[in-house]
Amino acid sequence: MTDIDIRKDGPAGRITLQRPKALNALTYEMCLAIEDALWTWRADPTIRLVLIDAEGDKAFCAGGDIAEMYATGTAGDFAYGQRFWRDEYRMNALIAEYPKPVVSFLQGYTMGGGVGVGCHGSHRVVGDSSRIAMPECGIGLIPDVGGSYLLARAPGRLGEYLGLTTDRMGPGDAIHVGFADLYLPEDRWNSVKAALCTDGTVTALTKAAQPAPESPLTSAQAQIDALFAARTLSGIVTALQADGSDVAQEALRKMARNAPLSMACTVEILHRLRVEGLDIRSALDLEYRFTSRSMDKGDFIEGIRAAIIDKDKSPKWTHALEGVPAEDLSAMLRPVTGEALTFERKEDS
Repeated sequence: MTDIDIRKDGPAGRITLQRPKALNALTYEMCLAIEDALWTWRADPTIRLVLIDAEGDKAFCAGGDIAEMYATGTAGDFAYGQRFWRDEYRMNALIAEYPKPVVSFLQGYTMGGGVGVGCHGSHRVVGDSSRIAMPECGIGLIPDVGGSYLLARAPGRLGEYLGLTTDRMGPGDAIHVGFADLYLPEDRWNSVKAALCTDGTVTALTKAAQPAPESPLTSAQAQIDALFAARTLSGIVTALQADGSDVAQEALRKMARNAPLSMACTVEILHRLRVEGLDIRSALDLEYRFTSRSMDKGDFIEGIRAAIIDKDKSPKWTHALEGVPAEDLSAMLRPVTGEALTFERKEDS
């Protein structure tokens, strides 16, 4: 497969995304290939760690390739998208639970599906170009691929802030929030990768890592925590509207572009994860409840149309910012009635 290079390199299993002209957007076939390689290397005693990187300077992976989802969804076929999400989420959980070190190098944009591949491993490396985000609410989805798991674990209410505003994190913020672990200037990456593939341990990486850059979110933490403390989207909006600060007004401006149903469900998912027990599988299960319904009962098709197809940036969402009824939220997050998300190896992948 030319979109991805999967090989052994000494004691390392290597996965390199190689669609730089498409910002290394993740296709369905790439998801299946990653999963298959990870299962194979898990049982291979000669593989001591996994190294995931990508070609090009602009992006590690800017998201999933959603064109086929739009084509099938507009034709009334929701099964393709549901299968894509089930298989992708299973791969995300495999990375998060992997028994060997998984090292990822996250240059440029890492967003959406890229977070699912690059931000669940044991050693997540960022550099000065790194920009990490969960922009799904802008296209009628929720932060998925395990993104809700990372956001729910973030300090204070930064999870709500990042999920609802879709803000991008630089390297310092990514480490502070918990989407990355180590900062290393990018001119050092190749030499460290070579050492990993020679030694089969992460020693060279941990020794080379440098102090993280400043995190702007750290200084804004207390204010964000107060503004995003409410239990519901409407409560958060009310708090923001009542606050005249630049932080509040800028957050409102960004949220006004996004799907209200998606944002309301994002807030609910984060609260459920914190209350009911936080692990990657429970997060992915909640995410799939939403995404499996997002085409026929949510705003996903309209979100893709406005952002990717017509590019008019003027989506017509089904709800107003302050007006998502509780029953609509509950309908999106009730247990799945069709084929469920599972985490066992899919032998026929």
